Amino acid sequence: MGGKVGLKGTDHVAEKAAAMHAEPIASRRALEFLMRLKELGADTRIELVTCSSPMGKDEVRKNGLKAEILPMPRKDRTTAEDTKLAIELMAESHVEIVAFVGGDGTARDILEAMQSTGQFLVLGVPSGVKMYSGVFAASPRDAADVLGDFLDGSAEIVDLEVMDVDEEGFRHDRLSVRLYGLLKGPFTPVRFLGGKQVSPETENEHESQMAVARFIVEEMKPEATYILGPGTTVKCIADLLGVEKTVLGVDIYRDKRLIRDVNEEQIKHEIKNWERAWMVLSPIGRQGMLLGRGNQQISPEVIRRVGKGRIIVVATKGKIQGIEGGMLRVDTGDKEVDRMLKGYIKVATDYREWRLLEIV
Repeated sequence: MGGKVGLKGTDHVAEKAAAMHAEPIASRRALEFLMRLKELGADTRIELVTCSSPMGKDEVRKNGLKAEILPMPRKDRTTAEDTKLAIELMAESHVEIVAFVGGDGTARDILEAMQSTGQFLVLGVPSGVKMYSGVFAASPRDAADVLGDFLDGSAEIVDLEVMDVDEEGFRHDRLSVRLYGLLKGPFTPVRFLGGKQVSPETENEHESQMAVARFIVEEMKPEATYILGPGTTVKCIADLLGVEKTVLGVDIYRDKRLIRDVNEEQIKHEIKNWERAWMVLSPIGRQGMLLGRGNQQISPEVIRRVGKGRIIVVATKGKIQGIEGGMLRVDTGDKEVDRMLKGYIKVATDYREWRLLEIV
């Protein structure tokens, strides 16, 4: 829940996130997953096992579903230890597959718990800030569809990466990603993004990024305000503008100065004229995710105000070639905004060179 308020996660800072009025989103994502299960009729083909509130019971009942409730103590605020206890109890109940709602930290907790319980299948429903791991489906609806494929026998069972970043370093603009292990789970290629690929730090790639950056800077309007998303290509734009951008945060550029590392409320406060507001975004390497991963500060409300027509997408040809399926994705948490964004969009890939890519 730390995305919109700019905390880049909640590891060790959950209380700070709550004090900043961060909105927990896991419940909403769980409801979306379960609702899609009902649409598919998959709920009639499985026996649900879940945890007491606030770790599943309420979401199951809100969808009119029945489930066995594990004998866990009810808590107002849960921790990683509750996740690990849930896995232990599910192992004792001999479940076949666990669908969990969270981010990389939750995936790590499950991986750790399974060192003692033994592995069973897992399926990640994305609800975190970073989600570098390959264990997550592209969206809650995709996760439900994967479970449907699993029930039909059409999903592969594969090893999926559990990765995580050092959040403290991440908050200070340092990226350190580590592979913690593998979890087995059902896999349907079109419904997974795979683990994030960091842009290679090669001279050729940097030259390509600078070519894209020169093109964008020449096209920028002096009277406009620009929301600059994360990424090294966007940072190259800031470098040419003569301002020091955060690599992993969202910043605002206006009147030749930069407002660094802003959250959703700061974006809404700083932009006075939305008709002159633009966004500059770069998709996540390999995953192709444009909005909804690592840039939740750019909320559905902000996206609505800017509009699809004033979104500038930048990506080198090398990055595009590495995106699985060659398509971009969005998962903003708002169905209407996702629908608004879908379709083709121009991507600056070199100096004065555009390419059309589809957002699916």
